[in-house]
Amino acid sequence: MKQLTIDLENCFGIGKFEYEFDFSTLNSYLLYAPNGTMKTSFAKTFDLISKNDKKNVPQELVHGKKTKYNILVDGNAIEHAQILVINAEDSTFDASNKITSFIASRELKDQYDAIYIELEKVKDELLKKLKHISSSSDCEGEYVSTFNQNNSYNFYEILSNNIDTLKDEFEKVPFKYNHVFDTKGKVKEFVIKNETLLDDYIENYNTILSSSKLFKISHNTFGTQQVNEIIKSIEDNAYFDAGHKFVLEDGTEIKNTDELKKLVQEELDKILSDVKLKAAFDKVDKAIGANVELRTFKKVIEENNTLLVELKDFEGFKKKVWTNFLSEIKEDATELSRLYEEKKSLLEAIIKETNKEIELWQEITKKFNARFYVPFEVNIANKRDVLLKQETANLEFIYKDKNENDVKQTKENLLKILSKGEQRAYFILQFLFEIESRKLQDTPTLLIFDDIADSFDYKNKYAIIEYIKELHESDNFKSIILTHNFDFYRTIASRLALFKNCYVVSKSDTKEISLKSSNYTQTIFKELLKEAHNNPKVFISLIPFVRNIIEYTDSSKCDHYITLTNCLHIKQTTENIVVKEIIEVYKSRLPKLHGKSFEFTDDLKLLEFIFGVADDIIKECPIDEIILENKIVLAIACRLKAEKYMLDKLPELDKNELGYHQTRDLSNKYLLAYPNSINKEFIDKINLMTPENIHLNSFMYEPLIDMSVHHLIKLYNDIKNIS
Repeated sequence: MKQLTIDLENCFGIGKFEYEFDFSTLNSYLLYAPNGTMKTSFAKTFDLISKNDKKNVPQELVHGKKTKYNILVDGNAIEHAQILVINAEDSTFDASNKITSFIASRELKDQYDAIYIELEKVKDELLKKLKHISSSSDCEGEYVSTFNQNNSYNFYEILSNNIDTLKDEFEKVPFKYNHVFDTKGKVKEFVIKNETLLDDYIENYNTILSSSKLFKISHNTFGTQQVNEIIKSIEDNAYFDAGHKFVLEDGTEIKNTDELKKLVQEELDKILSDVKLKAAFDKVDKAIGANVELRTFKKVIEENNTLLVELKDFEGFKKKVWTNFLSEIKEDATELSRLYEEKKSLLEAIIKETNKEIELWQEITKKFNARFYVPFEVNIANKRDVLLKQETANLEFIYKDKNENDVKQTKENLLKILSKGEQRAYFILQFLFEIESRKLQDTPTLLIFDDIADSFDYKNKYAIIEYIKELHESDNFKSIILTHNFDFYRTIASRLALFKNCYVVSKSDTKEISLKSSNYTQTIFKELLKEAHNNPKVFISLIPFVRNIIEYTDSSKCDHYITLTNCLHIKQTTENIVVKEIIEVYKSRLPKLHGKSFEFTDDLKLLEFIFGVADDIIKECPIDEIILENKIVLAIACRLKAEKYMLDKLPELDKNELGYHQTRDLSNKYLLAYPNSINKEFIDKINLMTPENIHLNSFMYEPLIDMSVHHLIKLYNDIKNIS
C-alpha cells in the first residue's frame, strides 16, 4: 500500500473531501481535527466500509444528499478487510476469536486431531455403555468432576490414574446415579444439613452389627460387604466340597453355601427390623418429608436403608459408585486407558511444540499487563484448546486491589467495576488481538485511529503511543491517526518523527474538508520569534507570550510586565502606549531580537496598530483558518474594543477599582448598570471566547487551534458595530 486515494461526498458531516495519502516514505499520517470538523464522520465512514454491510452504508443523515465514497489503494478499490477502525469507545468490538489465528502449524494440528479422533471413538463407545449402566445425564462431566475438583486433568488422564482401582468382583450399584447424586446438589445439601440424624442412624447400625454373630464392626471390620463378597466367591460350593467349613464365634458351623445365605438373610432381617434403627431411619425419612426435589432419593433409601451409612462420606461414596460402574465395563476402560497411555508421549511432544507458539500471544497479554495501568490482569485460560482445538479464547481477568485479595472477574462484572478510562483500556486489548492476528497473517491493513487516547491518564496514553510507534515501524500497517487532543498530537508527531506528515484539518462553510501542513508540532513560539520584527500579526501575538516570560523570570510587578498588561487591557496609560515601547521590551527580554531592525512605525499608537492589523485580517480572502496569530490578534482586539466600549458607558468608574480579572469585573459592573442591554450577548462572548486565546497558559495553545477563526471574525465585527 503506497498510495491511498480518498474521494468522499456527503458522508455524514463531511460535505466533500478529496486527498491522496502518500505512504511511500512514511507509514503514518497524523491529523489534528478540531471538534466538529470531520473526525467522527471520517472514522464512521471507513468503519462502515470495512464491515461491508450493504444495508448500512455511509450517508448524509440530515438532507439525504447523494453520497460518494471512493477509496483506492494503488489505483484499485480498497478491500473491506484491509480496513480496521480503532475506536476505544466501541464496547461491541470483540476479537477473542482472532486468537485462534495463533494456532500450531498445520502438520502438528493434523497429528493432534488424528490422535484425538482415535481416542474419542473409543471413548464414545465406553460412555454409551457407562450411561446405560449409570443412567447419568452427563457421564463424562460427572466422572471428571468427581475425581478432579479443579478440572486440571481431562477424562483420559483421570481414567488412567484410577484404572487400577477397578475390580473384577464388585457390588452392583442398586440405584440410578442422579437419584442420589442429583445435578442440583440437593441430596448433598440434605446430608450436610441433617448430619446429626445420619450419625444417629449409623451409630445404631454399627451397634447392632457389633452384636451380630455373623457381622462384626470393630477394629477388624467384617461387615455386610465382606460377607457378600465371600458368598460370590463360594457360589458353586467348591469351597465346601473340598472339605472346608465356616465356624462362627459361638461355635456354629456353616457347611454349604445355602446355609451361609440363609444365615446372612436372617441376620440382615434382624438388623433392619431393629426398633432403634427403624426409629433412626424414620427421623431421616421425616426430614425429607414431601420435598419434591428429594422424591427419588427418598425412594432409593427406603428400598435400601443401609445406603445412609455410605452417605456419611458423600464424596468418597461418589468415587466408589463410579468405580463400581466402570468395573462393570472394566475391559473397555482398560483398553481406552492403554490407548491413551500409548499416545500420551506423542501428545506431550505436540503440546511442547505448540508451547513455542503460545508465546506469540502470551506476549500480547504480557505487553498489555506491563504497559497499561489498570486494576486488572488479563490471561488466556484455555491456551491448549485455543491452539489445538481452535476454540474461542477464554479470557481470564484478575482484579487487583493492593488492600484486598486478587479476585477473578467475568468480563461483564469487570466492566461494571472499571472507570471510563480503564474500560477504554480493556477495549484497546481487543484491538491488540485483532492487530496481532493481522500481523501474523501478514495482512496489509489501513488503520484508522479515532481519538484512541481520549479519556486516558498520561501513563496509559503513553502506552498507546508506544504501541502506535511499533505499528508505524511495520510496513504491513499504514495509519491515519485522528485526534482533537493537542498534547497527544504533538507527542505522536515527536515520537514517530512525523513532522512531514502532520496536518491540521479545516472545514469550510460548505463542509469541504482540507488538510494544511502543521507548524505547531514543535515549539511554535521559537518559530514566531523569527518573524517578530517584520510580521505585524506575530509582533502583536507575542505580547502575552513575552508577558508570561517576564512573569516567570522576573516579577508581575516590574515595569515591563505592567506595560504589556496595559496592552491587553484598557488601563490609564493604554491609549498612550506606542509601538516603540513594545519593541524596547522585546529587545530587552528576548536576546534573539537584540540585533533585529523592526519594520514598524515606531511612534504609532499601539491600540491603533492592533485595530488596524485586525481590520486587515478580516479582509483576507481566503483567510488562513489555522495560523494562531490571526486568532490571537482578533482575540486581543475584541477584548480591547469591548473594554473601551464598557468604560465609555461607565464614565464615573475609576479604572483602578478593577481587579485582576479586569474584563470580567468590568462586564459585571456594566451589566449591573445596564441590566437590559441589547449588547449583553456580545459581552458574554468576550468573557467566554477570548481569555484562553490571549493568556497562553504554560504556552498551551490548543484552544486557539480548536476555535474557528470565523467565530472570532464575527465577534470582532459585532463588537466594532456597538463601539
